[in-house]
Amino acid sequence: MAYTAEKIAKELQGEVLGDGSITLTAFAPATTAKPGDLTFAENETFFLKAEQSAASAILIDGPFTSTKKVLIKVPNARIAFAKVLPFFFPEKKFAAGVHPTAVVDASAKVDPSAHVGPHCVVSEGVKIGANVVLESNIHVGTSTTILNDSHVFPNVTIYALTQIGQRVRIHAGSVIGSDGFGYVFDAGAHRKIPQVGCVIIQDDVEIGSNVSIDRGALGPTTVGKGTKIDNLVQIAHNVTIGEHCLIVGQAGVAGSTKIGNYTTIAGQAGVAGHLKIGNKVIIAGQSGVMHDIPDGAKYLGAPAQPDREAKRQMIAIQQLPELIRRVKELERWVGRAPNSGVPGE
Repeated sequence: MAYTAEKIAKELQGEVLGDGSITLTAFAPATTAKPGDLTFAENETFFLKAEQSAASAILIDGPFTSTKKVLIKVPNARIAFAKVLPFFFPEKKFAAGVHPTAVVDASAKVDPSAHVGPHCVVSEGVKIGANVVLESNIHVGTSTTILNDSHVFPNVTIYALTQIGQRVRIHAGSVIGSDGFGYVFDAGAHRKIPQVGCVIIQDDVEIGSNVSIDRGALGPTTVGKGTKIDNLVQIAHNVTIGEHCLIVGQAGVAGSTKIGNYTTIAGQAGVAGHLKIGNKVIIAGQSGVMHDIPDGAKYLGAPAQPDREAKRQMIAIQQLPELIRRVKELERWVGRAPNSGVPGE
């Protein structure tokens, strides 16, 4: 689709510096931009590259000027970048209705505006809201609810009793509501503890591909509204994740841990079970969290510690080779001349 620079500026609550009537037909990085493209620059280095590119206009938020390009000045270029991309790359629209190969139980309630794609299975008692998209090969278990405008990508499995809010996105291959890892040792064997809880996914959550979120043993496993979960993440049974959190790829959270709002768990970090992680906490990548973390703290390392303490220890470890060398030198002096005074005399 094509938009004038003036139209885009209005949508982004920005202003045009230059010819507002210029037509923009696509968005591209400066390295590949062509005439008619819009690009963006959030710092001076990016701006210089954008100004030298073939792009017709540049999205900016700094005090930049140009005699070569039309500029669209906005409060925050990166936020504007996220807002403007859907103009040029709108998501695919899915026709309402149920595909002939889908299996929908007679007791399920599917809104007429929803899309149920090829080879989906919608079990008994399921409720599918308005404009929900189930792409293909999706299993929706008994008594699950999926509310309005949610989008489930191919090959997702949603177990029974799951509650999914509005505008939730679940990417391909994820499993929601599988059994939690619960066993008790009995008579020389591991006896399974039945997992009879559920999973609750609140509004505006996005779940990446190949994520596993286990059902609670008794109560729910809960993901708070606005939280974003990256690919290949494991969330164990009875975990509670607060609102607007970021859980980055290959992270894992063990059972019954509670995570506050606006907390970030970086890639490959692991959080032990039955812990309390506060609000606005940052856990660095590959950290191993073994204890509760208070609000606003930054932790890193394995075992994870407050970041300043962990950094001091890392620096000390880097100094160990020099320290060992100096100790050996002192030992040689002591062994060679035990009564001669201090080394170097």
